[in-house]
Amino acid sequence: MKTYAPLDVTFEHGEGAYLWDTNGQKYLDALCGIAVCGLGHAHPAITKTISEQAGKLLHTSNLYQIDNQQHLADQLCDVSGLSRVFFSNSGAEANEAAIKIARLFGNKNNIKNPSIIVMDNSFHGRTMATLSATGNRKVQAGFEPLVQGFIRAPYNNIDAIKNIAENNNNVVAILVEPIQGEGGINIPDTDYLNQLREICDQKNWLLMLDEIQTGMCRTGEWFAFQHNKIQPDVMTLAKALGNGVPIGACLANEKAGEVLQPGNHGSTFGGNPLMCATASTVIDTIKTEKLQSNAIRMGDYMLNAFKDRLGQLDGVSDIRGMGLMIGIELDNDCPELVKLALENKLLINVTAGSVIRLLPPLIINQQQADIIINTVSELVIDSLQNKAAA
Repeated sequence: MKTYAPLDVTFEHGEGAYLWDTNGQKYLDALCGIAVCGLGHAHPAITKTISEQAGKLLHTSNLYQIDNQQHLADQLCDVSGLSRVFFSNSGAEANEAAIKIARLFGNKNNIKNPSIIVMDNSFHGRTMATLSATGNRKVQAGFEPLVQGFIRAPYNNIDAIKNIAENNNNVVAILVEPIQGEGGINIPDTDYLNQLREICDQKNWLLMLDEIQTGMCRTGEWFAFQHNKIQPDVMTLAKALGNGVPIGACLANEKAGEVLQPGNHGSTFGGNPLMCATASTVIDTIKTEKLQSNAIRMGDYMLNAFKDRLGQLDGVSDIRGMGLMIGIELDNDCPELVKLALENKLLINVTAGSVIRLLPPLIINQQQADIIINTVSELVIDSLQNKAAA
């Protein structure tokens, strides 16, 4: 089906931060599968785990105990401070689980029409419930009627949340990205999540954080909420958790984690031995290779370099980032830069029309960072000059 419009390139193999196409051309990957391959490509530890596990056991179903699943759950609870995990196959499914938890939580508290506050410019997935929660009309258009039970609010606006709290008795949760990825690398005020946490505590709402793009040390902490020293009630993960194998997770504290009981939710493939073994190795590798600190160091290096090179140019409206999640916003839409970067053997992305999104792997070194800085800066400068001349 024509659900994609792929660029005219096919990749054959990869190693570290690089990919090679079917013509033998080498590319630096500054997108890593949209924040998926945080350890880069063909990481030997991941290859070893997948090979060994495939030779032992792929699937049994959740009718039985799965040791790999329990081990991964223990690891995730350890690094997050949460206490319960449901495993799925994708981020959208993880968010579906969060939505179901919120609704069940509301119904158990005698709220017959539970509603969830979601944000403008958000992205939570493409299932019917998650696209209804998403704050992007392009994602929703044509799929009406949408799923009911979502109240939309502007991102990074606490007054709007307070206004909803005063005027709606059906709210049971807030679902929010700590940093909006698809929406344009939008970083809220430093106290935004803390204030959301306070409101949720006051109103007995669940604070549910979509960390599908920000999680697994992308921002320099295991999870972006840890920059704020708070705890969510529910958190969703996917993308970098499996470094390329499909796995999602919905984590919760005791309050939210006890809501689902046998028969309320499930997954055929979710949490199978192969995916869980791989994700466990991802966590181990991030720790042993100290990739959390590398994300901070390389992210700061790249962000400062871009600000030095591009920050004062007319046509560049903002440069922002946290860890290895960087956005360069131009005054005008710039989708053509994706293809131009590809021609320069660099993989990038443009989101929200005018934001160059950079999501390089956590393993990136300074030499590779310099290539990204130089190539993107030159493309931006050339683009601005061409548009000015036109």
